[in-house]
Amino acid sequence: MLKNSQQAGLKMNLLPKSSKEFSSAEYWETFFKKRGASAFEWYGSYVDHCAVLHKYIKLKDKVLVVGCGNSELSEQMYDVGYQGITNIDISEVVIDQMKERNATCRPTMAFMKMDMVQMEFGDSQFQVVLDKGTLDAVMTDESDETLLNVDKMFAEIGRVLQVGGRFVCISLAQEHIAKKAVSYFSQQGWPVRIHTVEEQSTANRQFMMPVFIFIFTKFKKIPGAGHKILEMCSEEQDKPLRLDSVGQLLEAVKGRQQYALLRNHLSKNSTSGENVSLTLCNSVSGKPRYTFYIVDLLSMKASRTNHFAIFIVPQGRETEWLFGTDEGRRQLGKSAEFKRLLVVVLHRDQLYESMEAIQSELSGKVMELAPPGLPPNQQVPFLSVGGDIGVRTVQYRGASDMSGEYVIEDVKGEDGNYFRHLIFLSNVNVVQSEAKLLHTVSKSVPSQRKKKKDKRRGRPCSEAEKTSNLKPGQAVDKSYLCCDHHRAMIAGLALLSKKDGLFADTPFSLLVVGLGGGSLPSFIHDYFSQSTVDAIEIDPVVLEVATTWFEFSQDDRMKVILADGLNYIRTVADSGNASYDVIMFDVDSKDTTLGMSCPPLAFVDDVFLLKVRNLLAPQGLFILNLVCRDHILKEKVMVTLKGVFPLIYLQKIEGEVNEILYCQLTMELKARSKDLLEAGQNLENTLKKHGKHWDQTYNLAEMLKTVTIV
Repeated sequence: MLKNSQQAGLKMNLLPKSSKEFSSAEYWETFFKKRGASAFEWYGSYVDHCAVLHKYIKLKDKVLVVGCGNSELSEQMYDVGYQGITNIDISEVVIDQMKERNATCRPTMAFMKMDMVQMEFGDSQFQVVLDKGTLDAVMTDESDETLLNVDKMFAEIGRVLQVGGRFVCISLAQEHIAKKAVSYFSQQGWPVRIHTVEEQSTANRQFMMPVFIFIFTKFKKIPGAGHKILEMCSEEQDKPLRLDSVGQLLEAVKGRQQYALLRNHLSKNSTSGENVSLTLCNSVSGKPRYTFYIVDLLSMKASRTNHFAIFIVPQGRETEWLFGTDEGRRQLGKSAEFKRLLVVVLHRDQLYESMEAIQSELSGKVMELAPPGLPPNQQVPFLSVGGDIGVRTVQYRGASDMSGEYVIEDVKGEDGNYFRHLIFLSNVNVVQSEAKLLHTVSKSVPSQRKKKKDKRRGRPCSEAEKTSNLKPGQAVDKSYLCCDHHRAMIAGLALLSKKDGLFADTPFSLLVVGLGGGSLPSFIHDYFSQSTVDAIEIDPVVLEVATTWFEFSQDDRMKVILADGLNYIRTVADSGNASYDVIMFDVDSKDTTLGMSCPPLAFVDDVFLLKVRNLLAPQGLFILNLVCRDHILKEKVMVTLKGVFPLIYLQKIEGEVNEILYCQLTMELKARSKDLLEAGQNLENTLKKHGKHWDQTYNLAEMLKTVTIV
């Protein structure tokens, strides 16, 4: 115990007081005098690096090792056949040590005291310049003096290298160092390739950060040549991933560093209730393939068999509350009863052969995220729902100038039914619109779609994206409301004060802001035969999607107005020429910085809400879908609403953040709970008799039982 403590203290004493001292000759003289002849292996041993080094250094190459120190790297390379090695270092002490150590056993290996920023070698003398940690020691900051030294170092390396030769740099790749090196050599026209070192000897590592090997290959600079070759290799056997910019390459490095830090943290600690996730990308395409969510249950008592498990979310179901929210995943963790549950989400655009293939692919990587205390040789179970990987068929891809890229995809639900989703890729965990599909023969992508090539209009999905032989029907079941908040909004219509109550054939006018796939206005249009519906939608692409993919249609009772909902309501309210019995807000916010995703903040401004009030008929009803995770902001919204609408009912949606607010103009319209339930039951009875299929899981009166007045 004492011996280990003394060794740790020795290492601490040998480190400089400030990183700036790393670049001084005086520091290294003192360092090696104190250290003695024992090797100081920065960034791993020869065993860690040999697989990559052997790829780029030939046995006959003349190799220059800059800042050799007393590392055994060049000695071990010499012993396996690299005998044309010259070592230089700024410290005379270490050069003398290395000469003495190698004089007999490695007679042709040279050691010279020399400053690498002013080398004495002739031009084009070496095929390889090898650096292990020296650049990191030199570039301790970004001061003018340091940057000048680094430029001199790079210029000298370029001078002594032959054309086609390589500068092999082993580094921790701190951001400022990686940026400087990659930018400098890529601007010279040198191809850049970066390898992540796969550690073989982790026990004696000096750092928790990963080590990288940069390969800079000297090409003649061609004036006017703008193309840069920038590549990343995650493992030595991987095909290089070609990247388009220096920024992308540096982001790839940063991603691997963040993963290493996370892995190190998770191997020693729990997440302590934090929401921790990471995404693994396809090594060939660079596209996301898996996302991991780590769920730690601190209160779970550990036994030998409940330390760790992997849960595979079937394709297309990652947006469900249980899998797509932090609260849902915590609930999943409690149900699974493991100390750590790793929830794995499968990405679209990726092919997955089977559950067994996924398990085989992930087995090594997931064990890197195992919790502390996992017993040796412990079997780690893979869990899922239904035992298969699910079905996801991407039917169409497109892009909107307003909302960005989107996909239309059909997924198989837990009950075996198929559902169509509209998902904007700016928020892949949220289903913008959803509809249940009927099991008929699937249509192909409409022919008019195939002819349109521009990005805004989109494209049919590729064959690689169609992962299932089973093609669910394209016909939409309009009687089925997939979203519980839509069901609650329909149930709230029972509050609408009409003579003799509200029935399926009662005339009323509705303004709904936010079309989506059109399921909400379509349901009202189809089940309330005398209703007239105006739907406001700001994005023409959303209307096109609703019409083509969700079977939305317009007629004399259903009209879509392409406009900004704010401007439309202000204009119509100020004109005094129209009013509505019901106004519904079901519009999402594009501002992700707020804790409120529905509606946009401007829609609950007090001045604007007064316009909404003025647009309502005297006994009208305003229904708001509110999705707000910020409790302070929610309280402000509620205060504003109460200042405009004297009577407000609240309907919370179980298992969702959504809350539905039913707002009326006077307390005289207040309904007793008994009367409200009766109105809901009467309305449901008339809707069932209207000659259309009625979803038996939809009970209006049952939903209204939990309504409260705020």
